[in-house]
Amino acid sequence: MATLLHIRSSIFGDTGQSTALANDFIAQWQLRHDKAEIITRDLISDPLPQLDAEVVSALMSSADNRTAKQQSIVDLADRLLAEMRSADQILIGVPMYNFGIPVQMKAWFDLLARSGVTFQYTDQGPVGLLEDKPVVLIATRGGQYRDGGQDFQIPFVKQFLGFVGLKDVQTVYAEGLNMGDVIQSESLSAARAELQS
Repeated sequence: MATLLHIRSSIFGDTGQSTALANDFIAQWQLRHDKAEIITRDLISDPLPQLDAEVVSALMSSADNRTAKQQSIVDLADRLLAEMRSADQILIGVPMYNFGIPVQMKAWFDLLARSGVTFQYTDQGPVGLLEDKPVVLIATRGGQYRDGGQDFQIPFVKQFLGFVGLKDVQTVYAEGLNMGDVIQSESLSAARAELQS
């Protein structure tokens, strides 16, 4: 049975463009995989703790030195990691807000970045410890940034994923979504066609 991990991060929930495109992808994915399992991690409806000293201390502490709150943080980070490891493929909706990723997604990254667990430093530089698997990013933006040298978002996401070992990453863009109905319609149609392929 194939498993897809879907990461939702649109602050607009079910009405977000990245969510709608992800749902289209999931419908097609289920047609190609019998008895498929979809794991959904909604970073908006079920927010994660933001990175602070307590989160860092929890992730860097030994089990016998953790407080109850720190242990709960580690347990949550372990669940996120288990979701990643159990998936055969990962689908991530990446809406752009003020040139960057949603803060809720950054919190997810921060709980996944664990020295000795998801990456390690070596004499040759950092090495990701997660087993590589296909990742699809759905990048939705109100303007057009991909070809103008102003995309600081997807390079960062790919940098992080590669850092923990996920290098098989494809990005589907839907840009210009706030630039009029015609551009929006054309961009969404092109993104849907690419996702179907």
